[in-house]
Amino acid sequence: MQYLNINNCEYKVIKLLGKGKSGYSYLVERENKQYVIKQIHHEPCDYYQFGNKLDSELHAYEKLNHLNIPLPKLLEVDRANERILKTYIEGNTVYDLVLNDIPVENCLIKLKEILPILYSNNINIDYFPTNFILYNEVLFYVDYEYNNYMDEWNFENWGIKYWSKTKEFMDYHEKNKH
Repeated sequence: MQYLNINNCEYKVIKLLGKGKSGYSYLVERENKQYVIKQIHHEPCDYYQFGNKLDSELHAYEKLNHLNIPLPKLLEVDRANERILKTYIEGNTVYDLVLNDIPVENCLIKLKEILPILYSNNINIDYFPTNFILYNEVLFYVDYEYNNYMDEWNFENWGIKYWSKTKEFMDYHEKNKH
C-alpha cells in the first residue's frame, strides 16, 4: 500500500490519475473521503518552459478561481514536498468520453460558455480533453494552468483537434496508451 503525506497527514493512494507537464495526479483517500494529490515533478518538458511549478499552479488557481472557471477546490499546499491537495471531481474525462465514442456535445457547449471569459482576460487554458470532467452538468477544468492568450493555442485552433477522434487524437492515443 502506497501513501502520500500532505503536511504530515497521510493519504492512501488509490491510483495514478495521470501525468502532466508539471506533475503526477493521484486519487487518494483519507477517512473514507477521496481527494486528488498533485505531486510536482521536475522532469524535462521539451515544449514548455516553467519557472517555479508549484507557484505557477497556485497562481493559476487563484486567477482562474477569481474568474469563476469551475475548478476542483484547492484544499491544502505542502510546499516542502511540492504537493497540492484538491477535491476529487468524479466522472470520466472528456478524453475518455471521446475514446469510448460517448457524445461530448454537452461538454463543448459548457466549454464555449467559458471561452469568452478566458479570451477577454487574455488567457488560454490547457484545452487537452484529459483536463475536463463533466459532473452534475458542470464542466470542470481539473488542471491549474493557464497561459497568455495566443491564437495558435486557443481552443478553436488547437484544443478542438483533440475533442473528437481526429487524426491528432488517435495519434496521441496510440503513442501514449499503456
